[in-house]
Amino acid sequence: MGEEAKKDEVAPRIKVSKDGPYLVSGNVPLVEQLVISDEDGVPCSWKEGRRYPLQRSYALCRCGKSSKKPFCDGAHAKAKFVGTEKGRGKFAEKGTELFDGPVLELKDIRPYCSRARFCHRGEGIWKLTAESDDPEARRTAIEIAANCPAGRLVLKESSTGKEIEPELEPSIGVTSDPAREEEGPLWVRGGIQVEGADGFLYQKRNRVTLCRCGKSKNMPFCDGSHAMK
Repeated sequence: MGEEAKKDEVAPRIKVSKDGPYLVSGNVPLVEQLVISDEDGVPCSWKEGRRYPLQRSYALCRCGKSSKKPFCDGAHAKAKFVGTEKGRGKFAEKGTELFDGPVLELKDIRPYCSRARFCHRGEGIWKLTAESDDPEARRTAIEIAANCPAGRLVLKESSTGKEIEPELEPSIGVTSDPAREEEGPLWVRGGIQVEGADGFLYQKRNRVTLCRCGKSKNMPFCDGSHAMK
């Protein structure tokens, strides 16, 4: 196998640079993801937008100041951006609640919330979980959890304990909500390794959102600060 082929096999990775951008490597696809809302204005699905040309590596803005979003243009240096990482250790466990239902169990990891609001659909995923012996309630709850970009909502089958997760290719979604004229976080999918500026390896997760407005208090994760106006 040639050197060029070996380089192409580098595992997808996101490196959080100190007070700088996210350094993405491993041929990770980058695509716009647009929130679609129902007649009541509640998010119900995603629509794929622009697919950016595939690159072996690239840098994504996390200070929120770049004029070339989603890519970094060096604005963080001029803005003297401070991106201290605080989303470590057991910060997520402290805000985790468990909800039991007859067919489904819900793990609600609140610190990961990015305020995407899919959980508000219908009467809310919590009530749907409690009524999950109803096939329609079960189906809707699973759809809601799968659409939660941050992975705040994790469903399990009560009988087996098996997590119900959507199959997602390693990729990054640049999210936005056109109805609210709001830029959202980076939706990291498919278990991509996120590495801190000091080499700390965050838990690999199928779904997680990274801050790109520069305001989160749970850096590098999104805490919904972009939606607080």
